[in-house]
Formats: sequence, structure tokens, C-alpha cells
Amino acid sequence: MRIGILGGTFNPVHLAHLRSAEEVREAQQLDRVLFIPSANPPHKSRSDLASAAHRIAMVRRAIAGNPAFRVSSIETERRGRSYSVDTLRLLSRQTRRAEFTFILGLDAFHDIGTWKEYRELFGLCDVVVTSRPPHANPPLNTLLPVAAQKDFCYLRNINELEHKTGHRIVFQEISGLEISATSLREHLARGQSIKYLVPASVERYIAAHRLYSRRTKST
Repeated sequence: MRIGILGGTFNPVHLAHLRSAEEVREAQQLDRVLFIPSANPPHKSRSDLASAAHRIAMVRRAIAGNPAFRVSSIETERRGRSYSVDTLRLLSRQTRRAEFTFILGLDAFHDIGTWKEYRELFGLCDVVVTSRPPHANPPLNTLLPVAAQKDFCYLRNINELEHKTGHRIVFQEISGLEISATSLREHLARGQSIKYLVPASVERYIAAHRLYSRRTKST
């Protein structure tokens, strides 16, 4: 089974998350995409982070109806920081016959050199780097941290990086939906509509629990 891993705070989950996951699933012929909300992300502020229970509930509502999409609480159930390499190791032990593909945006890939044991991550799974608006197709070898370059062979004709373990890093251009969780929270704090930016079920959940409002804490 080929499983895509899409991590993030999903604070809140929105249509760009869903469309990106669907396009990668289709292009990479994945059997499943696993959405993994982080509990204690090392690169994110917690000041306006909704509780893990709320974020998982929103993702569950957002992916309902897509049999290829699942949500996992593997990080929210684990104490401490949510490090991707630890999550991949645990998933590999739990699902030994699965092949994993880690999905992340171009902005995140730019910062991957700051991640915990990021070089080990490349040996655990394939990586798909998705575009951010405006579309661009950068040479992946120029984005790879210097310390990791010796672990890869750059396949220039197809703009892919092949790891010494056989895993690959590929770039995938996706639909340019300029939606961010930050902008959604700002809309909500100002009392503005987020209709058509998130699934209707997520919009209703946020309203019912008064999340991201200036008058209430997102807990």
C-alpha cells in the first residue's frame, strides 16, 4: 500500500489542503492520504492554536466522503514536540508493508534543514514538494541543504533527487489556491465570512464552537 503523509497544524483545515492532497494522491498513485494534525509543532506559535481535539474534528469533517483520505491522531497522542522523523519511524513500525510519501509545500522544504534529523527522513520515505502560488518549478538540487547533497543523485532531465536508499524527492505543481490558515483566522477574528474557503462542515463547526474569535479562546 502506498500512503501519503500530510502533516500540519490544520488550524483550520481548508480547501487548499484538500485539493493539494487530492492532486498528489492522483499524480503519485497513492492508495491513501493520511492527514496528521500536529500537537506541539516546533516551528509554529501556539498563541492562536485551536486544541488538538478541535483540529482533528475539523479534519474529520473536511475529509468525510473521500474514502482515500484518513485522519490520524498519532502526533496528538504523543507527548512532546511533533517531529516528522519520529512520526515516520512510528508509522513504519506500525505498517511494515506500506510505502510512505511525505507531502510538504515548497516553503516548508526551503526550511527543512532546520528540522530534526531531516537527513534521516529522506531515508524513510519519498518526498513530494508541492508548488506555492505563483507556480514555479525550481531545480530541486538548489533547494537541498548542503549537508544532505552527498546523499542524493540529481536527475536533471526530470528534476528529481534520488536518495542513496532509492527514495526520491519530486516536485509537483498543484492548483494555485491562495488560501492560508493565517488569513482565515484573521477573517474570523474580524467577524468576516470564510464561506467557500473551507468545507461547509468545517465552517459550521467553527461557528458552533466560536473558534478563532477575538472574544473567545480557541481551546
